[in-house]
Amino acid sequence: MSVAHDTICPLEVAHDLTAEPGWRCWKVEANQNLPFREVERMMKTQDVLLKAMAKKISWLSAAEIIGVTPRTMRRWRERLEEHGYDGLRDHRKGKPSQKRVPLAVCEQVLELYQTRYYDFNVKHFHEKLGEQHGIQLSYTWVKQALQGAGLVVRKRKRTPHRKRRPRKEMPGVMLHIDGSKHAWFQDDRHYDLIVVLDDATSEIYYAQLVEEESTATVMAAVREVIESKGLFCSLYSDRGGHFFYTPKAGEPVDKGRLTQFGRALRALNIHMIPAYSPQARGRMERSYGTWQGRLPQELRLAGIQTVEEANRFLRERYIAEFNRKFTVPAAQPDTAFRKCGRRDLDLVFSIHTERVVSKDNTVAIGDRWWQIEKCRWKRTLAGQTVTIHRHLNGSVSIYWGPHRVAQFPDGRGTAASMEAMENQTQVSHRSHRRLETASGASHISTAPASSNPLSPKPKAKRVA
Repeated sequence: MSVAHDTICPLEVAHDLTAEPGWRCWKVEANQNLPFREVERMMKTQDVLLKAMAKKISWLSAAEIIGVTPRTMRRWRERLEEHGYDGLRDHRKGKPSQKRVPLAVCEQVLELYQTRYYDFNVKHFHEKLGEQHGIQLSYTWVKQALQGAGLVVRKRKRTPHRKRRPRKEMPGVMLHIDGSKHAWFQDDRHYDLIVVLDDATSEIYYAQLVEEESTATVMAAVREVIESKGLFCSLYSDRGGHFFYTPKAGEPVDKGRLTQFGRALRALNIHMIPAYSPQARGRMERSYGTWQGRLPQELRLAGIQTVEEANRFLRERYIAEFNRKFTVPAAQPDTAFRKCGRRDLDLVFSIHTERVVSKDNTVAIGDRWWQIEKCRWKRTLAGQTVTIHRHLNGSVSIYWGPHRVAQFPDGRGTAASMEAMENQTQVSHRSHRRLETASGASHISTAPASSNPLSPKPKAKRVA
């Protein structure tokens, strides 16, 4: 196609998209009502095309100037030759999109959010639309619709953050454990959600609501994981008092002074790793953000209002659903979990307290007393050091070395005294001698220091 007089259509011609005789230019159909920006784009495209057709610039340069690929430039050249100036118009503009959502569907989405899913985040609501109502829409459309209707607040862009620590290679190399206090039932009741998460895959192995995160609750969580999955290599946690002993706030933990929980994991050769900042536990913190944004709403939809029902819901249904959505493949297909061959997990995961038997063959913790009956192989245990095991199911057993000398199914002390005594120093008594724990000893002395001796008191309660 040749251009008359080797001239280019001037920009002034674009006001009415006509040209004087002697200029080679094209008209747009009379019934076309185009915005100024579209007219300006068409003018620029025609100007560059005409220069390329007049061989003043190459077609590759023309494509680069307009910002399109050479293939698109060839199509535009063909459209210009066939349809004239109107061929440069974007024919999609002015027509309704083929992906336009019907008004009735839009109204249904907004009504569902306002009446039923008003406390869901956008991602969670988008999933429910597809799963429960068969409404298949893009996440971006749903988010923009809710924001445009004023139902969801626009959030500012996430600020840049430091690089995340790479995941471990396979499951079982490192697990995370933590508790999150939250109003899980959306009322004034606050409970702790204890979660055990695998670093390699983000799979949840344990999730239960408890009154308070404590030695007993984290022991129960880890024991259940060991029984269901096996022994693992390391456990990553915060520096809570039931995990580590910290001599002074802000200083490193004292790994030489074990808590009851630390003693149990050392017995199983599981390495404990303390975290010194929330950012260091970013994977677990992000997981808790997801839990807090989803679990309360799921409990409300299921009509659950008690801890027992919520824990049953978690075990039987929601943990599996959560893992299907958020578990990622491990870098290596193998596993670091190994079957636990020990049969004494009930003793390992118990609160150990050493005491010296009194002359009347009793031992005490606080105001709780236990009577040791006569043994057939020893006349009396008075003056001997025994270990009181307070088990997770509430029972108490007393051991002298490897021998169980007493057992009380309902003999556990109060929860308050149990927590207060876990990680302190040894109690003194006139008939007791201070216990020193040798390196490698199987019993760790963690009873509390007290200025009042544990002598018999009128109010003391003996448990036969």
